[in-house]
Amino acid sequence: MSIEALRVFEIAADGMSAQRTKMDTVSENIANAETTRTPEGGPYRRQTVTMSAPNARTNFRQELQTAQIKLRRTRDGHSMALPVGNAQSLRPTTAVKATTGEEPPDKVKLIFDPTHPDADENGYVAMPDIEIITEMVDLMTATRAYEANLTSIEATKQMVDKALQI
Repeated sequence: MSIEALRVFEIAADGMSAQRTKMDTVSENIANAETTRTPEGGPYRRQTVTMSAPNARTNFRQELQTAQIKLRRTRDGHSMALPVGNAQSLRPTTAVKATTGEEPPDKVKLIFDPTHPDADENGYVAMPDIEIITEMVDLMTATRAYEANLTSIEATKQMVDKALQI
């Protein structure tokens, strides 16, 4: 199996892990959409997920300058690029990273319900600022991205299997 195929598995696995984090966070938001009391005090605060690409190169020219490539002829008409030095140091450690955070505490919805046990002296209850429809769209998007990464792993496995049969 080639190193490139293993790299595909790493990248897809990182993507699946990041999307799983997003699905878990969105599920937690949906479950706590009406939580008015937390151990920290006040209503539940909506959790957010930020995707980032650590160690990503800024552009192709920088990548080309960083990667010192030497060409070696294998046969007439063929050439193969070989990285010089430590090839592992040229690769990002992760393809994508998911970071969770929470919205500011002042981002709440005030609902008038004087019978609620957490209502203030004016009858308003501080509720989490969570829109179920937005959360469901985020959940469906994360699920589809997770499935896309899984599909790329399956396609790579099939290609490697076919290559080994040759």
